[in-house]
Amino acid sequence: MSLKKKTYWKGIEELKNDTDFIKKSQNEFPEYLPIKGSMENSRRDFLKMMGFGIAAASVAACEAPVKKAIPYVNKPVEIDPSIPNYYASSYSMGSDYCSIVVKTREGRPIKIEGNTLSTVSGGGTTAQVESSILTLYDKERLKEPMLDSKETDWKNIDDYVLGKLEKIKSSGKKVYVLSNSISSPSSQNIIDDFIYNYNGTHVEYDQLSYHGMLEANNSSFGIRKLPFYDFSKAKIIVSFGYDFLGSSFNNNLFNKQFAKSRRVSRNQKKMSRLYSFESNLTITGANADHRIPIKSLESPIYITKLYNVLADKTGKTKINIDKFSDAIDNDIINNVASDLLKNPGKSIVISGSNDKYVQIVVNMINDLLDNFGITIDFNKAYNIRKGNDSKMNAFLSDLSNKNVGSVIFLNCNPLYDNYLAPKIKIGIESVDMKISTSDRLDETSILCDVIIPNSHFLESWNDFEPIENYYSFSQPTIGKLFNTRQYQETLLLWSGSKQTYYDYLQDAWKKVYEKTQTNKSFQSFWDRLLHDGVFELNNESKEIKYKSSTSFSELTRWINALKNSSKFELSIYQNLSVADGIQSNNPWLQEMPDPISKVCWDNYISVNPKDAEKLNIETGDMTTQILSFNINDSDYKLPVVIQPGQAQGTFGVALGYGRKLSGPVGDDVGVNAYLMLNSNSKYQNLTVDGIELTNTNESYRIAQTQTHHTIMGRESIIQETSLSEYVKDENSGKYEFKVATSKGLEKPEAITLWKGHEYPNHHWVMSIDLNSCTGCGACTVACQVENNVPVVGKEEVLNRREMAWLRIDRYYSSDTDVHDFKGLENASENPDITFQPMMCQHCNNAPCETVCPVAATTHSSEGLNQMVYNRCIGTRYCANNCPYKVRRFNWFKYHDNKQFDKNSSMNNDLGKMVLNPDVTVRSRGVMEKCTFCVQRIQAGKLQAKKEKRRPIDGEINVACASACPSQALVFGDIKDKESKIYKLLKIEGSDKTNLNVGEERAYNVLQEIRVSPNVWYLRKVRNKKMV
Repeated sequence: MSLKKKTYWKGIEELKNDTDFIKKSQNEFPEYLPIKGSMENSRRDFLKMMGFGIAAASVAACEAPVKKAIPYVNKPVEIDPSIPNYYASSYSMGSDYCSIVVKTREGRPIKIEGNTLSTVSGGGTTAQVESSILTLYDKERLKEPMLDSKETDWKNIDDYVLGKLEKIKSSGKKVYVLSNSISSPSSQNIIDDFIYNYNGTHVEYDQLSYHGMLEANNSSFGIRKLPFYDFSKAKIIVSFGYDFLGSSFNNNLFNKQFAKSRRVSRNQKKMSRLYSFESNLTITGANADHRIPIKSLESPIYITKLYNVLADKTGKTKINIDKFSDAIDNDIINNVASDLLKNPGKSIVISGSNDKYVQIVVNMINDLLDNFGITIDFNKAYNIRKGNDSKMNAFLSDLSNKNVGSVIFLNCNPLYDNYLAPKIKIGIESVDMKISTSDRLDETSILCDVIIPNSHFLESWNDFEPIENYYSFSQPTIGKLFNTRQYQETLLLWSGSKQTYYDYLQDAWKKVYEKTQTNKSFQSFWDRLLHDGVFELNNESKEIKYKSSTSFSELTRWINALKNSSKFELSIYQNLSVADGIQSNNPWLQEMPDPISKVCWDNYISVNPKDAEKLNIETGDMTTQILSFNINDSDYKLPVVIQPGQAQGTFGVALGYGRKLSGPVGDDVGVNAYLMLNSNSKYQNLTVDGIELTNTNESYRIAQTQTHHTIMGRESIIQETSLSEYVKDENSGKYEFKVATSKGLEKPEAITLWKGHEYPNHHWVMSIDLNSCTGCGACTVACQVENNVPVVGKEEVLNRREMAWLRIDRYYSSDTDVHDFKGLENASENPDITFQPMMCQHCNNAPCETVCPVAATTHSSEGLNQMVYNRCIGTRYCANNCPYKVRRFNWFKYHDNKQFDKNSSMNNDLGKMVLNPDVTVRSRGVMEKCTFCVQRIQAGKLQAKKEKRRPIDGEINVACASACPSQALVFGDIKDKESKIYKLLKIEGSDKTNLNVGEERAYNVLQEIRVSPNVWYLRKVRNKKMV
C-alpha cells in the first residue's frame, strides 16, 4: 500500500490561496503589530509588543497616579517582575472602613491584608474587605461618563452640569447631596464648599441605620456620635439584638477585643461573660455564654426591666412597666443584674435597636454602672456611622413638594438600600437634574441624567478620620483602568477650583504638619504618612458628663405604648457574606456560606423548629419548601431553613439580596428585604410585626456546605469544658482515647506503625484557639483570594463539589442521650455553638500519601503535605482516605469556561488580573487542598537566605492567619524556640514520631487514628454562670 503524504493548512485562508494571506505569510510575524504603523515588523518589535501587552493594563501607579502605560523594555524603577510591592491604603465601601495593606504584582493589586499599625482596625480584615479587591476588576464597572444614557466625555459632562446648576441656583430650588457616612475630613470639606456655593444640603444615611443610638447620645451627652467600645476591658457584656461580632461597624476590631478577653491559659484563668438576647441566631449569639431567644419587640421591655432591677438595688428612680410584668423571664434578668453590679466600670450593655428611647435607657444603664470613660469612651468617638433618618425624611418632604432642583448621589444607591426607597423613586421624577457617581448602572444611577463613574478606592487618593484624631490614608495602587474620576475632583471643579484632589490633600495636611512642630521636612512627613498608612494622635481626655434630658414620665409613656402581636414577627438582619448588598456582584461573597446556616447563593426564611412543625415544613438533603407572606401589600416567597436558636414566633430574612442591576453574579439572587421595611416610619425599623406565614408546599433546592449539625458525641472532634472546671483542672474536658492491647490500654502513639519524619531545619505548625474563633469567615475568603480557589456556582455546591480549601465547621450541641444515635443528629432548640476552622491538617502520618499511585501527594522535609499538580491523574484515592475531608477535586475546568461564567476571576481578561501568579491555576481532573501557603513560606525563606539569616518569627504567615481579626490562628516554625507558636503550644520536645506539647488545652482532631496532624486546636472553654 502506498503512503500518501498528508497536507496540513494553517487555516481556511491558506486552503483558499487567499491573496492577502499569501502576501503576509512571507513576513516573520503575519499579524499586524501596531508599532511602526506598517506590516514591516521585526522580532524586536514583537518582543516590545508582548511586553507592552502585559504592562499596559497593569503597570502600577503605586506612589502616584499613572501618567501613561510603559512597555517593559523601559521598566518602571519600582517594579521588579516576580517581586511584590506593598502599599498602605484604606478600604472604603458604603459606610464601611478598614485600614489595609495592598499587595501588588507587576503593578496590579492582588491581595488585601490588615494594617497592623492601625489601632482603629486592629490589623485584621473581614470577608467584605478581603473580597473587595475583585470589585476593582469587575467588568460591570462603567468605562466612560454618561449623559442621557449615552457615553460622552468629561467636558460635555462638566459644561452640562455647570449650566444646569446655575439655572437651579437662580430658580431657588434646592440642591441635595446624598451619600453614605463620610469619614474623610478632606472630602467632607469639599462637599461643604460645594453645597455652600449652590445653597445645597448634604444628607448622609447608612444601610443599617444607627439613627436611634446617635440621637440618644446627642440627648444624653450632647454628642451625636458613636462612642469607642472596648470589649477587651469588659468582664460582663450584655447584648440586646446587637451583633457586634458580625454585622456591626468596625466588627474586625470588636472581634479582636472580644477574643482578647476570652483567652485562657494556666497563668490566666479569667475570661469575660457574654449574655445575648436576640431573635435571630447571630455570630454574637453563637459566641455567647448565655443566649436568650426573645422577640425583637420584647427587647425594650427586657432592657427597661434590667434598668429597674439595677435602679432598685442602687436606690435610683425606676420606670413604670407594670403593664409588662409577666411578659419576661425575671430570673435571667436578676442574674444579669447581679453580674453587672459585681463589675462596676467593667461591663458593656449595648442594643441594636434604632429606637431613640431604647438607646436612652441603655445609656442610663451604662451610666449607672460607671462604664462611661472606661469601657465606653466618647473621647474617641467614631465618624463612620453618622446617618440621619430625620434628614432623609426631610429630603423626602422636599421631593414631595417639588422643591428639589438637583440630587447628587455620591457613591450610594438609596433606591435599593434605603428603607425610603419606594418613596424616593416616586419623588425624584420631578427633579430637574439627577447625578450619580456610581461605578455601574445600578437601581439609582439607571434613573439619573448624568452618571460620572467614581474611581475605585484602590485607584484613589483620600484621607480618613474614622475616630477623632485617628487618621488613615488611601493611595492609588494601580492606574485608573477606565475613564473614571474621583468625585472629589468633580466637586472641586464644579466649585470653581482648579486644584487636583491630590494637591488639595497635601495642602490640608500641611496645616497638620505645622502643628506637629517636627524637625523633618514636609516631604519626609508626607512620605511617612503614606508608608505607614495611619497617623494617630492621642486625644486629650475630657470629662464628658451624662445628662438626663428625658423625663421618666416620657419614658413611661413610651414603654406603655409598645404592643405585641400573636402573629409572626419578621426580624431583618445583615449577614457576613453579601452583607448590605454593595458587593452582591462579587462571586467570592455569594459562594461564602453563611457562618450559621451554611447557606450560599440565596437568602431565605429562618424559623424555629417548633414553628416549622406547626407549618408542616418538610426538609431533606439540601431540599426545603417555600413559604409566602405579605408585607406592605406585596407578596414574597422565600425558601425556609429550620434554624435552631431562632426565637419562637419570629423569622429572619437577610438584607443584601434581590438586586436587579448589580451584575450577572448578583442579579436575581434571593429577594430584596429592604422593600420589607416600613417606609412610613420616621426611622429605619428592622422589625415588622403581625405577619402570617403560609407554606406553599413548593419544593426548593437550597445550597448548603454543611448538612450535619452536631458532633454526635464524638469528643475527639470538639473538646470543651467550663471555666469553673478549667480553674480546678487545666486538663478538664480532655478526651483521651486508649487502644486495648495485650499489655493493657495504650495511647495511639505508643503502638503506631509509622516510622515518622525528621525535620532538620523547619517544622511548620498551626494552632487554632476555639475560644477565640468567632466564625466570622474572613479566613475563608482570604484563602480563596491568595490561592486562586475557583468559584463553582450554586449547582455545583448542590452537587457537593465546592472547592474551598478552608471551611469553618459549625457544630450545635444536642440534648439527647449519647446512646441515642438518631437523636444525636438533632440540635438543641437553643444550642451551644462551636466554630471549628478545618483545612488540610498536614499530617505527619498522612493517609493520603500512602494511597496515591503516582506520588502526587508527598511529605516535605518541613512537615508539609505537598501536592504535585502535574503528576496528579485524579484517582481521588487521597480524598477517599482523608479523615478530615479537606481535599477538593476539579471536576471541571473552572477557568476559561463559559459554563462557569460566575467564576469571574478566571473567566474574563479583566478578572484574571486578580490571580496570584505564585499559585498555579489548577486544571480539570486534579486534586487540590490547603498548602499552608507554601508560596509565602518559600518567599520568606528566600528573603532570609539572601540576607544570610534564618526567617524571623512573624515574617512568614499564612493568608488565613493574617486575615483573622480575632487572632485565633497562629502559624509558625516550632524549630524556632522564640516563635509565638512554640511558646503558645509549650513545646517540650519532639522525635521522629511524636511532638510533645505542654499546653493543656491543645489537642488534635481525631487523635485516636494517629495521623499526627500539624494543626493543633485549643479546647473550647465556656464561662457559664453557675446558678
